[in-house]
Amino acid sequence: MVFALVDCNNFYASCERVFQPQLEGRPVVILSNNDGCVIARSNEAKALGIPMGAPAFQYKEQFRRHHIRVFSSNYALYGDMSHRVMKILERYTPQVEIYSIDEAFLQFKGFDRFDLEAECLRMKLQVKQWTGIPVSVGLAPSKALAKIANKIAKKFAVKTAGVYCIDTEEKRIKALKWTSIGEVWGIGRQHRLRLEAIGVKTALDFIHLPDDWIRAHMSVLGLRLKKDLQGLPFIQLEEINPPKKSIATTRSFENTLNNWSDLEERIATFAVSCAEKLRQQQSSCSALYVFLRSDPHKKGATSYRNSCTVTLPYASNSSLELSKYALSAAKSMFRKGIDYKKAGVVVLGLAPAQTRQLTLFESHVGKHQALMQAIDKIHRRYGPHQMKLGNQDLQRTWKMRQEHLSKRYTTALNDIIKVK
Repeated sequence: MVFALVDCNNFYASCERVFQPQLEGRPVVILSNNDGCVIARSNEAKALGIPMGAPAFQYKEQFRRHHIRVFSSNYALYGDMSHRVMKILERYTPQVEIYSIDEAFLQFKGFDRFDLEAECLRMKLQVKQWTGIPVSVGLAPSKALAKIANKIAKKFAVKTAGVYCIDTEEKRIKALKWTSIGEVWGIGRQHRLRLEAIGVKTALDFIHLPDDWIRAHMSVLGLRLKKDLQGLPFIQLEEINPPKKSIATTRSFENTLNNWSDLEERIATFAVSCAEKLRQQQSSCSALYVFLRSDPHKKGATSYRNSCTVTLPYASNSSLELSKYALSAAKSMFRKGIDYKKAGVVVLGLAPAQTRQLTLFESHVGKHQALMQAIDKIHRRYGPHQMKLGNQDLQRTWKMRQEHLSKRYTTALNDIIKVK
């Protein structure tokens, strides 16, 4: 059994370059929601010293001086391109775990007679040819080692052709010695500091620690990681597209809000959004977490932060019910004279909608269920936001600041490239 980690190189920047090839070789950065900070950089932008998380307003002059192309996050494009890449990977093995929008673990069982390194090279070339997205592939007998193999493939792209296989004990030891402890998959900042304090500098040092010490300080998860780095596949592929354990809708407001009617509309909209996401994955929630925040950057304004958790009398995914309880929580926290800049609703205690616990006093749930199904059907047919609750603004849809947004080349008919 062999694991592979396929990682799209500079994914967001690569998506932009697919449809704007004149950007090849030029520095590119992608900004977060509301064009806040840098969340992705091309290699050229990294070479110019643009750090991850750089506030966009502070780096405007560097962007201009170095002719760096700046883009707003185009999640419709990135999500569709990611889906296309993942569908190609599934042609090579049915065992695919989508780890993130630009990464996936593959498991090859029963491929003993195949040259997997050559297969992955073909896969890499096919992804590039069919989507235009460059990828790197790491092969190893475990997921943690596949992560390291991928880093080697990416770091030494010319020598490895973007594909590297840890298939011998010599390669494994050399790779572990090359990998600093902070670069090991699953080692966070706190664990890194604790390990460095006792002289653990590399992944090779880590696997020489006693099992008892790792279990005591890093729990059984740390022990699994050690075994995985030793080439024993203790970390298996996770369930494909597991239901989320919590769902959140949070937003920073374009302008501060200081009256209850405006804040009420936003909280109701956030609760409805959470309810729609619950119904999409056929779940119900048993609790709500609501928070309010003032603007921390507004000089002279009163600072205010508050949150409230509400336990529902019964699990629900009804927009009506969730909105009612979310507004009740927000009302209890609302204070006059505060300029609110951000709020959010998080639904907790998720369970399958069909197996939730009923109560003796649920007399209207059937009506709500039929109503929500009808609303969802209308939205699927005619588009989102066609029907809203009475306390929502019928004319308003929340829109991010996206001053540098590229076209949705693959998902919007009007944005498809025209060949003249």
